Amino acid sequence: MAYMNQEMKKSLEPRVKSILNKYGLKGSLSVRHHSTLVLTLLQGKINFLANYNEIASKKNSRQFTDGYLPVNVYWYEEMFSDKALEFFTEIIPLLNEGNHDNSDAMTDYYDVGWYVDIRVGYWNKPYKLISE
Repeated sequence: MAYMNQEMKKSLEPRVKSILNKYGLKGSLSVRHHSTLVLTLLQGKINFLANYNEIASKKNSRQFTDGYLPVNVYWYEEMFSDKALEFFTEIIPLLNEGNHDNSDAMTDYYDVGWYVDIRVGYWNKPYKLISE
């Protein structure tokens, strides 16, 4: 059964903050329903939405224009490029450090240490792009 608590989050937080600072981003780390570690990116120098929408338009995928973007942590390599991809390639393994996934979708068996959720902005508070 997936489980995440405040102590586990606090142990990851300093390293997450250092990666955010490295890329000029501001964000928050939280725990949702004692099962999901949530990283919310609030503002920064990386234009995640433009990067995502550029690739999504080539793949005929849904585009996001309202300043909110839920990031699929399993398919990010196919939906981002450049600095955005570099950031996600560094942060997602860190958020999963110590996690396990022994799931088998074919038999409807799910066994994870915890879930990871990344979102760019909130649904009611858009991501703020900071010019360099």
